[in-house]
Amino acid sequence: MTEQLRLSKRMSELGLCSRREADEWIAKGWVRVDGKVVSELGTKIFPDQKVTVERQAAAEQSKRVTILINKPVGYVSGQAEDGYLPAVALIKAENRWSECKVDNQFHPTQLRSLVPAGRLDIDSVGLLVLTQDGRVAKKLIGENTDVEKEYLVRVEYTKSGKLPEGDLRLLNHGLSLDGKKLIPAKVRWMNEDQLQFILKEGKKRQIRRMCEMVGLKVIGLKRVRIGKVRLGNLPEGQWRYLRDDEPF
Repeated sequence: MTEQLRLSKRMSELGLCSRREADEWIAKGWVRVDGKVVSELGTKIFPDQKVTVERQAAAEQSKRVTILINKPVGYVSGQAEDGYLPAVALIKAENRWSECKVDNQFHPTQLRSLVPAGRLDIDSVGLLVLTQDGRVAKKLIGENTDVEKEYLVRVEYTKSGKLPEGDLRLLNHGLSLDGKKLIPAKVRWMNEDQLQFILKEGKKRQIRRMCEMVGLKVIGLKRVRIGKVRLGNLPEGQWRYLRDDEPF
């Protein structure tokens, strides 16, 4: 017999919303299972039961924003720490990119529940995604994500001569971090001191640690793409809204 699972988990699996959003909608009576309103948190259902949501849920979800920022050095991705400001502190009307194409007026309520979907460490710059939409967060940092992240990495070889070809192959596949083998990456030289990294995972300080293992010191690291969304000409320290026609 098919096992039951929590309604909120099933809604997340169906791509309707995040689990947290699901719990909010259930509590408000906005969710139906086989046509009947379900308002009790923790309710379990069978996978073949039909789940629908009321129009109010879709309307509320459509107001949720996703913001792209070109994070400068010295800002942390998430909560403020060690006296450093979080990147969300840069999200204010005066820092909005003048070329932002979304007809959306900035309002401080858009900062509520605005969380980073992925991290960039304090010494790194480039594309950072902050979102109120649980579906976007799941797509970018969920367990089964396969979204590519592209980085330009300026490096210095700490040994004599040049990085051996075998070590470049190791950066592509063969290294382990924290006792686990890394998913294959795409790493190639862009010029004599800059590498392009394309990853499908994001362990803490992953690129810096990978480079250290083959004798490379990272001088600068910039994320330029997440999925199909590029940093482009977005100036450092400025932000814009994600457009409806920009799927990751």
